[in-house]
Amino acid sequence: MTGGKTDCELTFSRRAATFTRVSDKYQVVQLVNGAFSLRSERYGETFHPVVGPVAEAQALYVDQLALVERVREARGEFVVWDVGLGAAANPLTFLNAVQHEEGTIRIVSFDYTTEPLQVALQNQSSLNYLNGWAGELEKVVANGSHRFTRGSCTVSWELHLGDFPSFLKSVTAPTLAKPDAIFYDAFSPATNPAMWTLDVFTDLSRLLDPRKPCAMPTYSRSTMLRVTLLLAGFYVGKGHGTGEKEETTIAANSLRYITEPLDRSWLMRCKRSRSAEPLRDATYRQSPLSDSTWEQLRAHPQLA
Repeated sequence: MTGGKTDCELTFSRRAATFTRVSDKYQVVQLVNGAFSLRSERYGETFHPVVGPVAEAQALYVDQLALVERVREARGEFVVWDVGLGAAANPLTFLNAVQHEEGTIRIVSFDYTTEPLQVALQNQSSLNYLNGWAGELEKVVANGSHRFTRGSCTVSWELHLGDFPSFLKSVTAPTLAKPDAIFYDAFSPATNPAMWTLDVFTDLSRLLDPRKPCAMPTYSRSTMLRVTLLLAGFYVGKGHGTGEKEETTIAANSLRYITEPLDRSWLMRCKRSRSAEPLRDATYRQSPLSDSTWEQLRAHPQLA
């Protein structure tokens, strides 16, 4: 469920990376810039393939969402939903950034397996962002949740294993602490389409508290994704670039965290795109906008 990237990045990473097999499903990968990451054999994709896990998490989530400042200013618990725990680079980069701020943090991680994290923990000499966190992570995996203090922060970390789209429809999902931020890092739509359907993002949007502004960056900038997010009920804009990507995508339940909202000029380009229609089921396909989708987009508050 974690770490998928665009086709051009995958080609780049295959060409430039050095591989070391550590399990039948995952390999430790050294990227062209010297950073280390993991690669999934099942999905044929490398986690954070261009700049590496820490640099990407820092730019995409920590800096873009001003998480240090927001934790510092939070009144009460600051909640992050971590969709795609993978090798834990995203939540650990966040915790490393905020651990000296006084605050209470809750991380809610989702994934279908802990195997990439277990492989990562066996390779901390390469994946050094894990240094000092192994004990806490092992307790999260073993118990499903763990509460601890790090620096000035009190952290509650819980893990939900299983199929994320199904979980969103479960009776448990509405009982979770509502997020202030969401890290969305699933494998790419081409290899893991079930995580990128209109249904998934609509269910996710409905779980948010409209009184609590929440932003969700993700690495993709595809027209299909942006249309999907808009139809699901989000406001959507251009996100910060990472590595060789000039921009990514950020969605939110409020325009407060959207500094560059998609506008009417984007909408007209979208109409001409050959890959804009949302995925309605877990089968990857590319197609232009249907007439009904076009009318829904035109009526969105952000674009009307």
